[in-house]
Amino acid sequence: MNKYVINGGKPLYGTVNIAGMKNAAVGIIPATILVEGICRIENVPQISDVRLWCDILQSIGARVSYLNASTLEIDTSDLRCEEPPYDLMRRMRASYYLVGAMLGRYGWARAGLPGGCDFGGRPIDRHIKGFEALGANVRVENGILCAETDHGIQSGNIYFDESSVGATINMMLAAVRAPGTTVIENCAKEPHVVDVANFLNSMGATIRGAGTDVIKVRGVSHLHGGTYSIIPDQIEAGTFIAAVAATGGEIIINNIIPKHLECITAKFEEMGVTIFEGDDYLRVSRKGPLSPTNIRAIPYPGFPTDMQPQAVAVLCLAGGTSVVTDGIYDGRFRYVDELARMGAKIKVDGRTAIVSPISEFTGAPVCACDLRAGVALVISAMAARGKTEIDGITHIERGYEDIVGKLQKIGADIRVVPKDGTPFAKVV
Repeated sequence: MNKYVINGGKPLYGTVNIAGMKNAAVGIIPATILVEGICRIENVPQISDVRLWCDILQSIGARVSYLNASTLEIDTSDLRCEEPPYDLMRRMRASYYLVGAMLGRYGWARAGLPGGCDFGGRPIDRHIKGFEALGANVRVENGILCAETDHGIQSGNIYFDESSVGATINMMLAAVRAPGTTVIENCAKEPHVVDVANFLNSMGATIRGAGTDVIKVRGVSHLHGGTYSIIPDQIEAGTFIAAVAATGGEIIINNIIPKHLECITAKFEEMGVTIFEGDDYLRVSRKGPLSPTNIRAIPYPGFPTDMQPQAVAVLCLAGGTSVVTDGIYDGRFRYVDELARMGAKIKVDGRTAIVSPISEFTGAPVCACDLRAGVALVISAMAARGKTEIDGITHIERGYEDIVGKLQKIGADIRVVPKDGTPFAKVV
């Protein structure tokens, strides 16, 4: 029951280290269900979604322990074929990955429907059609997704009428131990899809084509344990780019894969942000005025939907009108009412937002309605005149490792405070 208190108007200077990718971690951790052995996963982000997945796996018999702050050891040798507690599953936006993994190992799965951030429905019809193409009988009962097979998952051909990251990963999980070869067409190409495939391959799977339109999965009888390191989080890195764009200053962003960020850096350079690319780092600065630009969030390698709210926050401060369209989700502009409390002038029509310029944000009490919208409020607050209080910060902590500590180190005036106003003492 805490909130963020931010005093704005301070440019950012210093160095920030990027954690492992949240969107990869929430696919890789349930993928360990398919491994009848010990997996050591490195570069794990310290976020609440990871802790929740650990609780879910432990609830069905996995042994989970941290070897250090960013290394997780998971042993699923004695996993039980049963349904995890509903109250855990309903808090997880990516809960459907448990279905693919349990189907792949047992030919049976029951899991609560996706919860987490509320920016509109996350349809699971593509998941269901994919599971059915692999021989599963699927139904939804009282908020529970139930999938069963007569003789285990079988290989098959799957075509998505619209690419989906979640469905692509789920089909890989379900098919990786099925006899024969499964062909998945019109696949999502995002870096975390490739990372989940690479994790499975490192454990003995045979998956080819991840990162392209067509993925082929040749089933194997079992997967062995091993060690794997999660890729850096492109969205966390992009968020810090947006923070400097809004506040001014200069920072170095370490532990990144520059190619994954090209779809993001190109747009921020159009806005007037200076970005120098190193082998595994970026130097980001903004000294002059911001320029308006138009953005359309589309599947990778296009501009990511998970960076759309942060970009809108920055474009509010640009010297002209910008048009931002989200081609992925309906309802992802719900946060604009909170930005309006801080002075933003944004008109939403369906999946499109028309962003009119303002001279500055002003501090106000606001509430995060989802993960990326919440961090957009943080960015706006750091650029604002005066004090901003942000409620609903549990959404933000689902996907950002120690965001308060990282921002403090580069000059932001941000604190975690209980809602009664007493300063929160961070336990070290």
